[in-house]
Amino acid sequence: MSPFGEGPREQAIDPQIPIVDPHHHLWVLTEARLGEIERGESVFARGLAPIFRGRPRYTIEELLADLRSGHDVRATVAVEAGATGSMYRARGPEELRSVGEVEYITGAAAMAASGMFGDLDVAAGIVGNVELRSGEASAEVLEAHIRAGGGRYRGVRSSICWDGDQSILGAGQPHVTREPGFRAGFALLEPLGLCYDAFVFEPQIPDVIDLARDFPRTQIVLEHVGTPLGVAAYAGRREERFPIWRENMELLADCENVAVKLGGLASPVSGLSYLAEPPPDSERLAAEWRPYIETAIELFGAERCMFESDFPVGLGAGPYTVVWNAFKRLSRSASPAERDALFAGTATRVYRLER
Repeated sequence: MSPFGEGPREQAIDPQIPIVDPHHHLWVLTEARLGEIERGESVFARGLAPIFRGRPRYTIEELLADLRSGHDVRATVAVEAGATGSMYRARGPEELRSVGEVEYITGAAAMAASGMFGDLDVAAGIVGNVELRSGEASAEVLEAHIRAGGGRYRGVRSSICWDGDQSILGAGQPHVTREPGFRAGFALLEPLGLCYDAFVFEPQIPDVIDLARDFPRTQIVLEHVGTPLGVAAYAGRREERFPIWRENMELLADCENVAVKLGGLASPVSGLSYLAEPPPDSERLAAEWRPYIETAIELFGAERCMFESDFPVGLGAGPYTVVWNAFKRLSRSASPAERDALFAGTATRVYRLER
């Protein structure tokens, strides 16, 4: 397998289109942590292990190499990578340890802001990991994250993924978003001007619908078009599950406080091309992703959709240039205004970035 930048060598399509990449990670993984990940028993852990092994360091240097690979990326949003535990504080209260990751990302943002690496606003927005099930006690952690973000902190993502087939992710709790503690913590976001990035699996979209309806003033961003499943108990069931996904996405689209990230389909749980051999080109990726991405744009409108790289996890599809070429192929029928929204405008508005 060659998930680490090898694969089809493509020139950037439509390189003049400005891009705000609203979803990437930064991490540094020790050998001990890599071993823990590789010993994971779930489909998700086993699937991600080659990415982590191939990119144990994904720092500003590696990120910039991808951002400069041909497309006109102007700014990014860095999203927590809680599964790695990278840069969490080693000391202090457990609930505040995730502040260390925000501090690290803010340091990378400061490096980019120095101008030494060019005119590219890395981590113009930051999404951190806060355990909202702590209820009102989450306020202390949120405030610490905001301080650590140095004016760049924009939202929260927490661990709510779960499926009845525990071979996919492992143990977890169903319907976390419906727990009173989570709801009390979630209620703190809107007054602080923070959004919520919802990383769920496709069968959990009804939980996001309930959350969006109950908190209509809180901005929610559904990641990875709801993460369709195509492995384990869901293998070979795409034709059955797609209409269910579409119906739930249609209900979610009625919630005006929800936006959607278009990407993340190069996932170990999607059943689509992931670490494929030979690696797919952008035409193949566009064909595989088209049903989900075109449906999401149809339901939510371009002004509530944003393309995302999900790098370096997105390496499961191929190099950065190839992934964005696939998005550009998928948006060829869009108007200039729609393309501007999909590639930069929606992310800029939702994460309150300067352009």
